[in-house]
Amino acid sequence: MKTEKFPKVAIEDLFSSRGRIKILKELAKATELNISELCRRVELNHSSTKSHLEVLMSSGLIEEKKFGRIKIYRYKIEDLRARSLRNFFDLWES
Repeated sequence: MKTEKFPKVAIEDLFSSRGRIKILKELAKATELNISELCRRVELNHSSTKSHLEVLMSSGLIEEKKFGRIKIYRYKIEDLRARSLRNFFDLWES
């Protein structure tokens, strides 16, 4: 079984931003979104959203897929941490 290694992102850094948490919650619900739709849903501008996405990608919780010029951001539900986080969000909002 192959395990991917990602640079360690401290949990404090991951959750230090309300915007980052909003993005994580939205992607956990929707699974995949392009950046324009994500910006609209989390009510952040494009540059803020992009910088938060870079941190989240470096943590390994989300990934970017490219289709020509279009980029889709996907919540990596196969990652145990991502699954646990989605369960936490679901539990918190129930």
